[in-house]
Amino acid sequence: MSSAEPTEAEPTEADPTGAASVAAELAAPAPAPAAPAPAASEPTGAASVAPAPAASPATAEPAGAGRPATRPGRPAPAVRDPGRVAHRTAPVPPPLPGLAESARRLAEGATTSTALVADALARIEATQPTLNAFRHLRAEAALAEAAEADRRLAAGERLPLLGVPVAVKDDTDVAGLPTHFGCAGERPPATADSEAVRRLRAAGAVVVGKTNSCELGQWPFTEGPGFGATRNPWNTAHTPGGSSGGSAAAVAAGLVPAALGSDGAGSVRIPAAWTHLVGIKPQRGRVSVHPHSDAFQGLTVNGPLARTVADAALLLDAAAGPHPEDLHRPPAVRAAEAARRDPGRLRVALAWRPPLTLTGAGPDPEVRRAVTALAETLARLGHHVEEARPRYGLIGLAFVPRATAGIAEFAARHPEPALLDPRTRSALRTGTRLGGRAVRAARAREVRQHRRIGALFDASGFDVLLTPTTAAPPPRIGRFDELSAWRTDLAMTAACPYAWPWNVLGWPGVNVPAGFTRSGLPVGAQLLGPSRAEERLIALAAQLEDDLRWDEHRPPIP
Repeated sequence: MSSAEPTEAEPTEADPTGAASVAAELAAPAPAPAAPAPAASEPTGAASVAPAPAASPATAEPAGAGRPATRPGRPAPAVRDPGRVAHRTAPVPPPLPGLAESARRLAEGATTSTALVADALARIEATQPTLNAFRHLRAEAALAEAAEADRRLAAGERLPLLGVPVAVKDDTDVAGLPTHFGCAGERPPATADSEAVRRLRAAGAVVVGKTNSCELGQWPFTEGPGFGATRNPWNTAHTPGGSSGGSAAAVAAGLVPAALGSDGAGSVRIPAAWTHLVGIKPQRGRVSVHPHSDAFQGLTVNGPLARTVADAALLLDAAAGPHPEDLHRPPAVRAAEAARRDPGRLRVALAWRPPLTLTGAGPDPEVRRAVTALAETLARLGHHVEEARPRYGLIGLAFVPRATAGIAEFAARHPEPALLDPRTRSALRTGTRLGGRAVRAARAREVRQHRRIGALFDASGFDVLLTPTTAAPPPRIGRFDELSAWRTDLAMTAACPYAWPWNVLGWPGVNVPAGFTRSGLPVGAQLLGPSRAEERLIALAAQLEDDLRWDEHRPPIP
């Protein structure tokens, strides 16, 4: 989430913040889509995936839902993967089993890593034209690693994820692949794995590729000139959310059993809510962000997306742990064990009012209906549920300098700044102005914010805070096109006002599926806790899953 320069505001006397006009614009019918620009072959590059073409008639969107994958006059770079991303005539394999189920089948000899990885690559190929979930593939390397995993399994070796295919978001370094982080242009391949990827490999996982992210992770949609638009498997006219939208789309469609994302303002929880997944934002430092020591001024953490709580917990355990240079080192948790544990009877605070954002945002009636039903389920399961109002204060004043300074730090390293979205360049200017003293002051407020908001748990005695994950269902693809930076911020803040305060605090949260709108779009609720409360949140989420059985619902993508 970025914060734009106020000079770009477009308020009126009747609508001083501009929020009402933005909301009306987002609700209005969209203009007819422009024809997509043809993809041109990239002259160099590792195994990668080209931006998706326009939807086929069988998956065509309503008028205006699409957007060109490139800016006028600039074709999108097609990133090659010889022999893998191509038109297929073979049948598309079924959705992959979950993470724990895949690991069990491999350990029992019921399948092979080579078969699972080949099926994952085939499903990625088959759905790339419609979902466009991946930026880069490691087809040859992944198949070679799968064959090696099969040899190790046959020799009796056992690791938590030995031979299981997974994906990671394209803000995460994987040796041999560039880390574009949603940006257009050329980037050199990473020379080493990030710490989270190193730990996944140590657990035996096979990384099949890197998933799409919006530019520098700023927005709750995954669209950009460098890779096109990533689409929601539940309805390809809509976004899967962002910025971990590629990871969410890949898991929801069964392309991989689970994937790693990152969350700096809700970027795991928001796409999890909009694709019917479990998404865990862990405690700051739980999963290393190295080679960054304090990503986005401490706002951003890495976390899992999966179809079940058990799978998300298993991936969290595999990825968790510090790098020697990490600043934040919370004590270890046992997430997978927590997913099998009864949470006990808890006091749950239900909060509808988001922090002050000057947009007047509140939950859409269908979101409110779904979260109310989830709260009623918690009460039926024996928990005490009571409406409450956290004392957020002016926490946004601490978020904006940290978020924009983080964007400025990443944007300043881009080798071709002219390729950045104008909204990114606006955030870069704002972050440069707000860096230094303003960021230090914002971070110094965190201790007081812990006390004020933590009073909900310490003084009022609640164990968990329940809120909607987003205020709105997933928007249509292209709805944020051509908006100024200021109006983009207003629109996304109105749609997603609930998630980002927990990034300021550095505390854990879990998105759980809350159901569907009447038109079939997923929405979610977040379980939020105080510092280092992952195990409690995971146990409660697992209890909800046992009752609601949300993992039995799959999107229509084949």
